[in-house]
Amino acid sequence: MDQVTFPGSSTAVAPLGVGTWAWGDRRTWGMGSYDTSITESTIGDAWRTSLDAGIGFFDTAEVYGGGESERILGRLLRADPARRDRLVIATKFWPAPWKLNVGPALRQSLEASLGRLQLPHVDLYQVHGPISLRSASALADALATVVEAGLVKAVGVSNYSIKETTKIHGELRRRGLPLASNQIEFSLLRTRPETSGLLRACTDLGVVPIAYSPIGQGRLTGKYSASNPPPGRRNFSAHPMEEVDRVVAVLREIGAQHGDRTPSQVALRWIIDKGAVPIPGAKNARQANDNAGALGWSLDAAEIEALDRVALEGTNSIANRVWQHG
Repeated sequence: MDQVTFPGSSTAVAPLGVGTWAWGDRRTWGMGSYDTSITESTIGDAWRTSLDAGIGFFDTAEVYGGGESERILGRLLRADPARRDRLVIATKFWPAPWKLNVGPALRQSLEASLGRLQLPHVDLYQVHGPISLRSASALADALATVVEAGLVKAVGVSNYSIKETTKIHGELRRRGLPLASNQIEFSLLRTRPETSGLLRACTDLGVVPIAYSPIGQGRLTGKYSASNPPPGRRNFSAHPMEEVDRVVAVLREIGAQHGDRTPSQVALRWIIDKGAVPIPGAKNARQANDNAGALGWSLDAAEIEALDRVALEGTNSIANRVWQHG
């Protein structure tokens, strides 16, 4: 199985993680689109299924559900301590513009996250977006301080542009730290990170791209279509579902050539083969098992090219919703 190690961390994991945005976060999605079948029991099933499949990277954030996502993950970790050393646990600092004294603010947020996660340190701590009024130098200082304190193994960012990634990478390097990751919205419905050169820039800098919303909030699973669109707040894509249907049709064709892989599995594998680490959600064992089916095989060059031809560049709509969330 392919593996990835985030610069600054020594733990190797499969190039596929689990995004926990929906774990306990009803506010963002609203009652019209939040799946009420999600319970802590179904989340626990997803957790165990993911671990048993060799998936060891879990991503959360202090703003997800007002910290509830971290609390759920903390309870799962406490109940399964034997596997902790094989996992990479990541969370994020919300760099609100009013947090002008960013050093103490970041450390206070991190310590609160560690309390909810019931951990002495996290493997990856990320700045949740380029919205701070403080400089890259000040943010780098704040990150270096918590690494030196042993509270963080590796540091990353989220939704940073090429210019912003290059700047924070340089500031961290001056402090003897690598920039481990940049978490971005990347999928067959939003290829802009590739077409803009951001993926290449990350590769050149040694930064691991982490792809959130890798199956377009379920639109690439085949569950939805032009005649059965996503409900509520999930229906915020700039793409008409007729265009999405064309992408799903190619996913199905390619999946049939690989032992009847599902559209989701092919969409996730496309991201992995592009050099990024997708973090799909998993609300139950079935979804976790389906996600894991993206591991252990690869697309060939012709299949990647076929998907590239139907892929959509997209907008940054999901990222904008994250800013509203905070």
